[in-house]
Amino acid sequence: MTTSADTSFAASETKATTKSRFSKRSVLIGVVAIAVVWVLSCAALYDIMRQPPETFARFMAKIPGPVAFLVLPFETLWTHARAGRLEVGDAAPDFSLMKLDKSASVQLSSLTAQGRPVVLIFGSYT
Repeated sequence: MTTSADTSFAASETKATTKSRFSKRSVLIGVVAIAVVWVLSCAALYDIMRQPPETFARFMAKIPGPVAFLVLPFETLWTHARAGRLEVGDAAPDFSLMKLDKSASVQLSSLTAQGRPVVLIFGSYT
């Protein structure tokens, strides 16, 4: 024989189970939404990192504080996005640099056209 106490207990248990399912589902939806936003943010940052430096700088100037560095895998994305395609023995890409006295610029292709070897030294002498 069922009593009204048993019926109300069963109803409250069903209500608690429904609330539990609803809260678990809400948490799962929230976690999935955050994961999707994070993946899309990583993809957008990776894409902008592959753009010219001026475009990347304009984009990063609009990002508040260190958000990109703390929330996203910035260094890993940067390493992959800016990895060059040069192999040992490949010709260096052409570029031009201003002379120290700013009187003119020197272009790499004009130096290599003379048939003489060119040595590029990157580093500090201090």
